[in-house]
Amino acid sequence: MIYAIGIYAIAMTLANLSIAQWGPWVSPINAFLFIGLDLALRDSLHIRLKAWQMGGLIAATGLLTYVLNPAAGMIAIGSAVSFTAAAVVDWGVFIKASGTWFARSTKSNIAGAAVDSLIFPTLAFGVLMPHIVALQFAAKVAGGAIWALLIQRTLRSTI
Repeated sequence: MIYAIGIYAIAMTLANLSIAQWGPWVSPINAFLFIGLDLALRDSLHIRLKAWQMGGLIAATGLLTYVLNPAAGMIAIGSAVSFTAAAVVDWGVFIKASGTWFARSTKSNIAGAAVDSLIFPTLAFGVLMPHIVALQFAAKVAGGAIWALLIQRTLRSTI
């Protein structure tokens, strides 16, 4: 579990710092690689962590982003708010969904991706960018599915 928490924190921090460095155009790439990982990894952490621990982890990655690059202030804030909102939606769908861990993860990832894709760029950049929202959503769902498959294979005995 410690490895999963470390990977989660590193992935979120790298996603935030790369957005701060290169701007909105890199967000669909981040969405596929890092946020897809976040969505799927979060589902494996949901069954291992308490809600307050997950909230602390989300807040810590936003704070770490800010500490490493204070110029990323709004990105860190947008990230923490969108990850928190997406985590709440993701968790709500995950615990109510039926089926295998992968099926539950996929359903909750779609819901979490929708919330995160709308909130993050709007807060981080101060404007609604429908094309970025749509690209991020598609990339997060695709990335989340691939990462969920990899996580399921890796953690088969525990999920």
